[in-house]
Amino acid sequence: MADPNPFLPISQPLHPTDTSLPDGSHRPPSKKLLLGVFSGLFLVFLFLALINDQKGSQQSIHSQEDENVASLASSKESAKPEILRPISRGVSAGVSEKASLISSGSESSTDQYPWNNSMLSWQRTAFHFQPEKNWMNDPNGPLYYKGWYHFFYQYNPHAAVWGDIVWGHAVSRDLIHWLHLPLAMLANQWYDQNGVWTGSATILPDGNVVMLYTGSTNESVQVQNLAYPADPNDPLLLEWTKYSGNPVLVPPPGIGTKDFRDPTTAWYTSEGKWRISIGSKVGKSGIALIYDTEDFINYKLQPQALHGVPGTGMWECVDFYPVSRKGEHGLDTSDDGPEVKHVVKASLDDDKHDYFALGTYDELNNTWTPDNPEIDVGIGLRYDYGIFYASKTFYDQNKGRRVLWGWIGESDSEVADVKKGWASLQGIPRTVSLDAKTGSNLLQWPVEEVESLRLRSSEFDKVEVKPGSVVPLDLDAATQLDIVAEFELDKKVLRNTAESNEEFSCRTSKGAAHRNALGPFGLLVLADDSLAEHTPVYFYVTKGSNGTLKTFFCTDQSRSSAANDVNKQIYGNFVPVLEGEKFTLRILVDHSIIESFAQGGRTTITSRVYPTRAIYGSARLFLFNNAIEANVTASLKIWQMNTAFIRPYPNIR
Repeated sequence: MADPNPFLPISQPLHPTDTSLPDGSHRPPSKKLLLGVFSGLFLVFLFLALINDQKGSQQSIHSQEDENVASLASSKESAKPEILRPISRGVSAGVSEKASLISSGSESSTDQYPWNNSMLSWQRTAFHFQPEKNWMNDPNGPLYYKGWYHFFYQYNPHAAVWGDIVWGHAVSRDLIHWLHLPLAMLANQWYDQNGVWTGSATILPDGNVVMLYTGSTNESVQVQNLAYPADPNDPLLLEWTKYSGNPVLVPPPGIGTKDFRDPTTAWYTSEGKWRISIGSKVGKSGIALIYDTEDFINYKLQPQALHGVPGTGMWECVDFYPVSRKGEHGLDTSDDGPEVKHVVKASLDDDKHDYFALGTYDELNNTWTPDNPEIDVGIGLRYDYGIFYASKTFYDQNKGRRVLWGWIGESDSEVADVKKGWASLQGIPRTVSLDAKTGSNLLQWPVEEVESLRLRSSEFDKVEVKPGSVVPLDLDAATQLDIVAEFELDKKVLRNTAESNEEFSCRTSKGAAHRNALGPFGLLVLADDSLAEHTPVYFYVTKGSNGTLKTFFCTDQSRSSAANDVNKQIYGNFVPVLEGEKFTLRILVDHSIIESFAQGGRTTITSRVYPTRAIYGSARLFLFNNAIEANVTASLKIWQMNTAFIRPYPNIR
C-alpha cells in the first residue's frame, strides 16, 4: 500500500469556517496572527500605491488595444431582442464567464436556426481532444509520467453546460491519440464542494508528483489544495489522494474570497525552496501573488507580487516559465540564468483572452520586469487572437520541449450545445519557444506528432492569383486538412504602390471585403461551391508613409455560416514579416475548428465555425486575392488528415 503521508508531518486541517491565512500550525487567532493580518493589509496598500503610481503612464496604452478585444455585445447577431436569452454561467460562483452568451438574434423563437442532427454531428472534431460528451473547459496539470502524457481537465459529467466541475483524465503516448480514464478528482470535500477547479502539477527531483488545485468551498471561498498519486508506481495515476490537512492556502488579508485561484507549477529557487504563483486582483489591477514552500504544506506569502498591471482586472490561470534566448529547446520551469528570458501569462477574466509578455526574473527580489512595458501582460501580445483561453504549459522532459494546451470554447448558442450533447474542446498541443529572430515574440507550432495523421497530399506550385479573383483547389475533401502555404506579392507592384497612412484593424475592418492595393489574400476555408459560406484566413499588407510594410493576419467569420445563432467576428492582429521572408501560414482544419499559424507561429488565430452547407462532401477550399493591384503567387502542400484514436481505456471501470 502506498504511503498516505509522503511529505512532511501533517498539520491539523482548518475548520470549514476558518478563513485565516495558515501558518503551518493552524492555531486559533493570536496576537502574532493579528499582527500578520495588519502586515498583510499594509502590503496590499503598498501595492495599491505602486499600481496607482503606474496607472497614469499606462492609461494611454489601453486605447491602443482595440485590436485585441472583441465584444460580443457589439456583434450583428445580437442586434435584435430575443425571446430566449442566454444564461450567464460561472460568474456568480467566482470564475470567468463560461457561457458563450450567443443568442438567436430573432424576435421569435420560431425564427431560430433549425439545426438538424446531421449538421450538429459534423461539428464534432476528428483529431482534437474532447471528452465523449458533456462540458469541458480549462486544461489542468498536464505532465509526462512513466511513459504516458497525462491530461486533466475541467469537466461537467452531467451536462453540456458549465457546472458540477470535477477533473476529467486521459492519457496518451503521443499527445494525439488519447485514452479516457476514470475521473481523477471529485467534488467530495468541504473545501472543494462547489468545484474542483484549475490546478498544476509539479514533478519533484525524486520523481514524485504533487498537484495543487483551487477548490471552491461549501461557502464559495477559493482555497488551494494539495493532492498526490495514491500509488506513485502506477503509470496511469488512476487514484489520487487529497491531503488530509487541506486547504493548504486560503485568501490572504486584502484579497477577495473569490479572487484567489489557479496555482502554477512550482519552480525551485537557489535558497532550496519551491515557489508558486496564484492569480488575483487588487481593485482593478491584476496581480500574481507569490508563495514559498519547502514541503507543499506550509507556505509563506512573499511581500512583493511577481507582477501586476493596472486596469487588467482579475488574473486567472497565471503561467510562469523560462524560454531559451536562442530559441532552440524547451526549459524546465526551474531553469534560470543569463541565456534565459521568462514569460508571464495571465488569462484575463474581463475579456476572456490569454496575454503574455517576455521579461527578466529577479529571483532574489521575487519580481519580474517586462522587456517592454508598453506591451505588458494584459495590454500587449496574446497567445492567440481568436478563441483560446485558460491555457497551461508544461515541460515535456521526454522530448525537451515546452508544450502549450488551450481551452477552445464554443461560439454557437447554448441551445445548440445541449442538443448536440457536448461543448468545448482543446487545441492541438503546441510547442512554445522564443523567436530568436525578433527576440520579442513567442513561436507556437503544433506538436510534431500531429503529422502522423497526414494521409495523401496534394501540391500546388506557384499558382498565380490575379487581383479580385478566386481559384478553386481540387481536393477530394476539405473537412480534415493540414495546409502549409506560402505567398509572394508582385514585387513591381509592391515597389510602385503609393504610400499611405492607412490605419488598419482586422476586427474593425470589413473583413476579407476590405481592399487595398496589396490585399487581402489567402485561403477560403470550409467554403461551399457558391461561396455563400466561407471563412477567409488571410494577410493584409499596408505600405506606410516611409515605405515600410506592415502585415496583418486575420480570420473573417462574417460569412462562415448561414445560421443566425453563431459568432461571426473578425479576428487577427499584426504579424512581423522580416526582410526576405515570404508570407507563410499553416492551417489545421478539423470540422468546426480552424487553427491558423502565421510566419512560423508568431501570430496565431483559432476559430470555431458552424457552416450549414459547407460540410461533409460539400466543403471546398479556395485561394483568393482581393487586392486591387497586386498579383499573388501561391505554393501549397495540403494533406488529408486521419482521425485520431480517442476512446476509453480498455478494461478500466
